[in-house]
Amino acid sequence: MAIEIEHKFLLANDSWREHIHHSVKYRQGYLSSQATSSIRIRISDEHAWLNLKSATIGTHRLEYEYEIPMNDANEIIDNLCRKPIIEKTRHFVIDDGNTWEIDEFEGDNQGLIVAEIELSEIGKSFAKPHWVGAEVTHDLRYYNNNLAIHPYATWREN
Repeated sequence: MAIEIEHKFLLANDSWREHIHHSVKYRQGYLSSQATSSIRIRISDEHAWLNLKSATIGTHRLEYEYEIPMNDANEIIDNLCRKPIIEKTRHFVIDDGNTWEIDEFEGDNQGLIVAEIELSEIGKSFAKPHWVGAEVTHDLRYYNNNLAIHPYATWREN
């Protein structure tokens, strides 16, 4: 069983940009989002995956990921996934021995930036850098499968 353990945060400022280790562009689409799970296709610069994830809200959930051919992934996203497609650049920032993944969204989610940290065990402590703001782990709006249904551009509190 694969378990993803992560925390999501908004950003307090842009000083994280000075510490970017590397960045990767992602394009992903959702085939299904239900009360129990989501199924998505994700394409990075060089690879593509089929991903199944439990819909558990919080710091940990089941996740399974399988590499698939790039041509298949593009066809599935273009023809089978609901729109809008999630487009983002993921910046990797290393701080205090932890790798932070900072997603800078494009398209219908332009303007949204979310930082995530994945942990090796539930309840593991970690230091929050000064550029990390409010935690949004339990806020459904910030989950990618919800951003595909209710893009950031449509939020009233923008």
